[in-house]
Amino acid sequence: MTETTGTEPPRDFDGLKALLIARRESLPKRLVQVASFALENPDEIAFGTVASVAGLAAVQPSTLIRFAQTLGYAGFTDLQQVFRAQLKSHWPDYRERLARLDARAADAGGTGELLDGFVETGIASMERLRNTVAPADIDRAATILAEADTVYLLGLRRAFPVASYLAYALSKLGFRAVLIDQVAGLGPEQFAGAAKRDALVAISFTPYTPLTVDLCAGAAARAVPIVAITDSPFSPLSPDATVQLEVVEADHAGFRSLSATLSLAMALAVASGARRGEDGTDAV
Repeated sequence: MTETTGTEPPRDFDGLKALLIARRESLPKRLVQVASFALENPDEIAFGTVASVAGLAAVQPSTLIRFAQTLGYAGFTDLQQVFRAQLKSHWPDYRERLARLDARAADAGGTGELLDGFVETGIASMERLRNTVAPADIDRAATILAEADTVYLLGLRRAFPVASYLAYALSKLGFRAVLIDQVAGLGPEQFAGAAKRDALVAISFTPYTPLTVDLCAGAAARAVPIVAITDSPFSPLSPDATVQLEVVEADHAGFRSLSATLSLAMALAVASGARRGEDGTDAV
């Protein structure tokens, strides 16, 4: 028997997202997998078929239907309307841009088309960022960093350029910033001195770096405030985050840039510096 919510399901994306977050702990593992994919790839849900989405999400088509019905929707098509309405209201040019990109690829190809592809996906990522990160969350994150004695920056593998940029920018703004670079495997030792008067910025994206997840959990156990920059409310960083800033980069030919993520990092650094100045906090 299919489980349902017993109430009318959300008809807007924000309501659906809130429902998924609220039910995260009670959903079966496969449905959590679908929920994570859906929130990270709303365009695929909006315009795909049951078969194509199931293939991308690595689940059976029946799992998509069960996912929709569990949330109270009549079926997958009913659920799709929420995603289509979201894309129509917030990202009206996304599909058209990709269509133009495909047309150029057919006519030209080569490195010029490749550059155009990354530019287009960078623009799409930043447009999405404007509608997924609330100014109030950036304000909260900036306040945490402005009040910290030391700001620890943790981002490994693909996220490392973001962490290193934040270490540079915050240091220039008068913060005591420590970059956890994991050189010689000393990441845990680099973070050993952190306490609740400090702050941690943890950055990780699918498939998530295990050390980042582990150090984030350790920080939470020590009451260190955590600003998480990640790509889903189902990220393993989410349970421990004091504030979470979500950013999902569009991909081109399977590669994802950091355009939106670096824009978010710049905004966070500048807002933190401004907040520290407003509060009259001395640079440490």
